Amino acid sequence: MSDDQHPYARLTPDTVLDAVESLGFYSDARILPLNSYENRVYQVGLEGGTPIIAKFYRPERWSREQILEEHHFALELAALEIPMVAPLQDADGKTLHQYQDFLFAIYPRKGGHAPELDNFDHLLVIGRLLGRLHNCGREQNFTQRPSFNLYDFAQEPQRFLLDNGFIPPGLTEAYQTLTDDLIRETERIWQGVDCQAIRLHGDCHPGNILWRDESAFFVDLDDARMGPAIQDLWMLLSGERQQRVAQLSEVLEGYQQFANFNFAEINLIETLRTWRIMHYAAWLARRWQDPAFPHNFPWFNTERYWAEHILELREQLAALQEPPLALF
Repeated sequence: MSDDQHPYARLTPDTVLDAVESLGFYSDARILPLNSYENRVYQVGLEGGTPIIAKFYRPERWSREQILEEHHFALELAALEIPMVAPLQDADGKTLHQYQDFLFAIYPRKGGHAPELDNFDHLLVIGRLLGRLHNCGREQNFTQRPSFNLYDFAQEPQRFLLDNGFIPPGLTEAYQTLTDDLIRETERIWQGVDCQAIRLHGDCHPGNILWRDESAFFVDLDDARMGPAIQDLWMLLSGERQQRVAQLSEVLEGYQQFANFNFAEINLIETLRTWRIMHYAAWLARRWQDPAFPHNFPWFNTERYWAEHILELREQLAALQEPPLALF
């Protein structure tokens, strides 16, 4: 697919400004693309006012109903004074708009920087906020958005990569054998943990948390799903095992001030990490026809990339055999 054939090729700067102004905003024609690949996100300057953020959803990824569930969850959280950057509502209460072929939403601009995950004060605060977020998430279920599951995050990505020829011939057998083993092992672990599926942020890595004024703001519920609470905690952990134990202990100290935590879910950390690694590779492959992806991920789909990917998956198979993290 050439650059001018991709749906986002029609999302020109003029189209972005026209979409924003169709809602009654008056732009000063300043537009700044922000760091987003799945969707297209822009900071748009306003005449005599604070800039706003315009998010244009990738066509055919989420349905209108699924996007509205995301918005309603964000508004629920904001109403409870949980610091979530929620979409702005128009005079009729609408948060989702359409201009030409694009669904889009407007957000307030929030400044900040990523939290310091080696700072236990930051982890304690984030844990408290996640406890409050999950209390809200338990109040009701998503009915339109999917759940974390083996098929979507492991089985389907494996088949997509194999069926579409992304794995180099010399590595195909190693990849298939290894991922078959990972699918069996993660399924065994997943089925062995009795946990409640709740509404989650879904992609709670440091890039989706803004630290500002000694607190944190959550952004981007685009990957919100039903799933176990640990999904929103494990991406805050890094480093050697001892470091991860200390980090998780601090997060859970804050979390349990507001919500109960099922400690059996700690067994799922490496399963969820494995699924994320497998899903990420297939996500890059699936988006390879979007010109933004070859430009920003030039190292993808090379022989070296797939060799390193298989090595990373082998390390994950070993990690799945290790005892789960044991807290202090």
